[in-house]
Amino acid sequence: MSKIAIFIDGGYLDKVLKKDFKGARIGYEAFSREIAAQIRPPATILRTYYYHCLPFKSSSPTPEDSRRFGSMEKFLNFLKGLPRFEVKEGRLARRGPDKDGKYDYEQKMVDVLLSIDLVRLSAKGQITDIALVAGDSDFVPAIEVAKSEGVSVWLFHCSSRHNELWKTADERIEITQNFVNKILSP
Repeated sequence: MSKIAIFIDGGYLDKVLKKDFKGARIGYEAFSREIAAQIRPPATILRTYYYHCLPFKSSSPTPEDSRRFGSMEKFLNFLKGLPRFEVKEGRLARRGPDKDGKYDYEQKMVDVLLSIDLVRLSAKGQITDIALVAGDSDFVPAIEVAKSEGVSVWLFHCSSRHNELWKTADERIEITQNFVNKILSP
């Protein structure tokens, strides 16, 4: 019987849902179940790990900043209440302003937190399979460690994903419209 840990890069999934699926809203429990079904039925999900960060909020936030922050906080608290879900939060760093007065925002610690958990569970022999929902090559070293521990790595991705990440995974499943239709939130 296979035991799966699902790792979701929330920033990547947000971008994919917005860009490729017109802002589709998904059910996260259904998403995890569909991932497990795609890997090796009947599989046991050890846990779904979701990595993201709260939006930037200045010391004098605008009403829009406060709304966006509160909405994300509510969403992360919702995920924390789902069975076998764990939320790990990084931080959002604001850089700038640039010469045009614009700021850049960058997630910090999210990829490292995900990589640490992926390696830790693999090295302890707690899982047989990893499902990674991501598109970033930063995960390649962690995947290589997991594979050296005998864990199969399944990459769930959309059209936007780094080629090195795609090559490093053992198996690759593209998230298609049909996949998303199965997991839409009611």
